[in-house]
Amino acid sequence: MLSVTSVVNLYVNDPNAKGAERTLFIRHLLRKIFLEDWAMKLTALVITFGLWFGVTGLSTPATKRFTSVPLNISGPDDAEITTPQSDIEIVVSGDKRKLDQINKPDLTANRDVTNMPAGDRVISLMPENVVVNLPDGVKLVEIFPIRIPVRMERIVEKEIEVHAKISAGPPAGFEVYGSTVVPQKMRVRGPASFINTLEFVETAEIDLSDRREGFTARQIPVTLANQKAAVQTTVVDVAFRIGERRVERRFTMPVALYPDLRATFVLYGPRSILLRARADQLTVEYGAAADGTGRVILPPEWYDQVEIRDLRIE
Repeated sequence: MLSVTSVVNLYVNDPNAKGAERTLFIRHLLRKIFLEDWAMKLTALVITFGLWFGVTGLSTPATKRFTSVPLNISGPDDAEITTPQSDIEIVVSGDKRKLDQINKPDLTANRDVTNMPAGDRVISLMPENVVVNLPDGVKLVEIFPIRIPVRMERIVEKEIEVHAKISAGPPAGFEVYGSTVVPQKMRVRGPASFINTLEFVETAEIDLSDRREGFTARQIPVTLANQKAAVQTTVVDVAFRIGERRVERRFTMPVALYPDLRATFVLYGPRSILLRARADQLTVEYGAAADGTGRVILPPEWYDQVEIRDLRIE
């Protein structure tokens, strides 16, 4: 039998070779290709087909729509950003198997507006400027809506007073003479439109319904109604002066060393003290005050409890 090499040489060197020899060559060549080592060639064909199917299967394009994806808008550290649009709808494209593996609760859209000036603005939402955490090979192709309103407001700080807030006053017959908050002032931080109108902050409510004398309320929380604003100090101490309910009593008496002059004034203090008060317990001096006017001298035990009001000397 002629070898493949001899048949090829015969065909090439003798253009007039007979048809039978050509036919023999073709048959031998086909046998060589399809019948010899067929098991190995079949295995290679199966592997090649599997690889082709796997590659083409992974690259099969598909799209998927996700609604109510949280939208996070980030900007400068010294700015507060608000928008009525809290979530968006997106369309992504990629391999179907990868799309099916996306867990919707893990999706978050991010739009950076760091370079946007403060004020009311309308910003665009496009695949080019919105970042979504997607698997490799999956891309963002559409966003709805494509524009949203945004307000950027600068964050400011301000030092303001702290006031004690009382939920219930002392029992009948008693009252609060005064209170002192420590610290008396604190710094607050938040959006300019809120902080600039803030005149003071208040403590949490303090109940005095069973208090008949002074005391100090410790570690009382301080909060702000605006959740976007914050206080520098979150707790304070409040010292209360509480005592018997006060009343007024008017006195008219001569001025010491000036018998022709008479002094009229009002004492304001605890009812039990003023009801027993007598004129001979008081002394009015003329020209003794720093401004050259008169003054009333009280018994030492009254100093922290009784006030002098509306002093007139005629």
